[in-house]
Amino acid sequence: VTERVLVQAPGPVLDHLGELRRAGVRIAIDDFGTGYASLAYLRQLPVDIIKIDRSFVAGLGEDDTLTLLTKTIVQLGRDLGIAVVAEGIESSRQLGLLRDMGCGLGQGYLVAAPMSAAEVETLLGTTVAQPGGGAVPPDPEAEPKAIVS
Repeated sequence: VTERVLVQAPGPVLDHLGELRRAGVRIAIDDFGTGYASLAYLRQLPVDIIKIDRSFVAGLGEDDTLTLLTKTIVQLGRDLGIAVVAEGIESSRQLGLLRDMGCGLGQGYLVAAPMSAAEVETLLGTTVAQPGGGAVPPDPEAEPKAIVS
């Protein structure tokens, strides 16, 4: 869910998100920090994950304001018990700064380029569950192909 969607129709969106959460779906706010949503929404929303927009990550260590805002978003998520994912990590410097801030989850070209489910399976040495079917667990005797932290 993006912040823009929340601002356009907060009542119906909150109702639908609540239904999804009760059904076991985890809810993430995508591109956090770029929209017009009030921080009060974090109190009202059934949110599990905040995804920090790549525009914040791009300026880490170069722009003091973006660095401070990113650190604040990470701390806010931690204080509220909401997982924080940094988007657009492209350098080891950005990754190091995010880790120093306490952000342990991220995505971006430094980790891997976008890939299909089959490519993810190969990378992780597992089978990804397919819609309507179960997943086959990985071979416990096989060597791991990647370690993701």
